[in-house]
Amino acid sequence: MKYLHTMVRVRDLDASLKFYVDALGLVEQRRSEHAAGRFTLVFLAAPGDESAQVELTYNWPDEKTGAVEDLGGARNFGHLAYAVDDIYAACERLMAAGVTIVRPPRDGRMAFVRSPDHISIELLQRGPALAPAEPWTSMPNIGSW
Repeated sequence: MKYLHTMVRVRDLDASLKFYVDALGLVEQRRSEHAAGRFTLVFLAAPGDESAQVELTYNWPDEKTGAVEDLGGARNFGHLAYAVDDIYAACERLMAAGVTIVRPPRDGRMAFVRSPDHISIELLQRGPALAPAEPWTSMPNIGSW
């Protein structure tokens, strides 16, 4: 067997791409529109690592009512995890893009953020943990991850 991808349903494709591509730094690998099924698939990967992909599945609004699928607040999905070269720099970049750091990297090793659809994203320091540093060591957790 070979791992292919993780599928995440999203309510707003533009907001999700702003988060996953513009803020988190993933790269769109391919996209397909399925008019008969009324959905769009967008596959993303970390730069230089196309072997592990995230599939964003966007179900189009109802033709008659314009309603968007209610995805609820279920957390049975878990989270996506990415290794980063500098967890502090990654968190600074995400904050500059308007992303809330829900679990700051107080230990210099791990942080969590959430997508617009409340999917938890774990960021892990590649290699050994960085030395604890401000403002991260004093930042509280915000919400859940």
